[in-house]
Amino acid sequence: MNKRFPALLALSAAMVLAACDTGNTPQPTSTTAPAVPTTVVEVTPTTAAEAPTATAAPPADEPTNTAAPVAEATATPPPPTEVPAADEPLTLNPVTVQTTDATRRGVFERERTLNLPPGFQVNVFAVGVESVRLLGLSPDGLLYATSPRGGRVVTLPDANNDGVADSINVFADGLGGVHGIAFKDKGVYVATEGSIVRLEDTDGDGVADDRRTLAGDLPTGGGHSTRTIAFGPDGKLYVSAGSSCNVCRESNEKRAAISRYSAEGQFEKIFASGLRNAVGIDFHPETGELWATNNGRDGLGDDVPPETIYNVKEDTNYGWPFCDGARIPDESQGPPAGFCEGTGVPAVEMQAHSAPLGLHFYTGDQFPAQFRGDLFVAFHGSWNRSVPTGYKVVRVRFADNQPDQSAGDLLVEDFATGWLIGGDAWGRPVDPFMAPDGSLLVTDDRAGAIYRIFYAGQ
Repeated sequence: MNKRFPALLALSAAMVLAACDTGNTPQPTSTTAPAVPTTVVEVTPTTAAEAPTATAAPPADEPTNTAAPVAEATATPPPPTEVPAADEPLTLNPVTVQTTDATRRGVFERERTLNLPPGFQVNVFAVGVESVRLLGLSPDGLLYATSPRGGRVVTLPDANNDGVADSINVFADGLGGVHGIAFKDKGVYVATEGSIVRLEDTDGDGVADDRRTLAGDLPTGGGHSTRTIAFGPDGKLYVSAGSSCNVCRESNEKRAAISRYSAEGQFEKIFASGLRNAVGIDFHPETGELWATNNGRDGLGDDVPPETIYNVKEDTNYGWPFCDGARIPDESQGPPAGFCEGTGVPAVEMQAHSAPLGLHFYTGDQFPAQFRGDLFVAFHGSWNRSVPTGYKVVRVRFADNQPDQSAGDLLVEDFATGWLIGGDAWGRPVDPFMAPDGSLLVTDDRAGAIYRIFYAGQ
């Protein structure tokens, strides 16, 4: 176990107290709404009407939400401590979000609860990281996080292994809109809206003193300003850039696509296209295949089109803007005859407007065995929906390194909820990320916090 992260905790099960689309600003669109295919797996919304609580201005690629008070938590009995059998649905129970004197601030000045499966608990790993988005772990085991609005990359050591960051240290600043992060050799690679930058701390003082812009040709302007990067098994750097609009025909081939660059920052090719906004990308730890979340378009109603997860294949077009989901033609864009029939299809379809962002494969052994190999996805939450949905972390069941279609309605199921109460959101999950001890870290760009979800069992 890495010394920077907590050892497994043996805690009591007594817990009390009940707990955007990252798309662009809405565009005028056709009112014609194609039907959602019957294969869509819907994760049931947890609330009634949308009025998320805004504690800070949203990123540039998101609409502003109206502030509203959050309902008071209510006392609940302690939850059971055994998870259901592998072939049974998860049941969620409210557990208190544990805080310390250092983390009991911001939205955590009052007690908060989240809903988790039996035996799971949660604590605040860090708070005060403005608009925190993506996490990364360096080869030497140090946790990094990006802060787009702050233009900073920070490090979060936990040398005493208590499950709470010892400090929040600025590794690099002046990186407006920084979002994606990846590691290779001694370099920390980050992506701003328009560039890929390599950072390195050459003198060991914890601050990047060597900064080199490797590429300055990422598309800028319009909506969807976040850029996500990841190194593949081939040593190449993969870069995701969303569309400039809700739905339109792009002039820049790097928009609504995943591009491949060399580790030195040289653009090589469009790896896959037709992905409206693939904020989350991750390579499967065993197969090396690329997986991505994708946010569907707005303006077609509450339940169209489905949100999607793709097993991304090279040289494949996934349809946008002419097709949505499983080859559903978007007649407002006049798709070429037969075009949709030749596009890639999603591996998983989910409730529209959930805004899936980060995704991460669970390979640890801290959680019960039934979770190993499954995919965790953060739903940032809806804005273009009369009844809000999202604002949670879901589990996608995998078998033989692929989504377990035999699971039926259990293919996608809620794992962590409670950020949305009575139509008001006090937090918005972004990125699930496994710590070396097997706990699951989750960033929240509204609360400026990172949670640590762990299994305490009995």
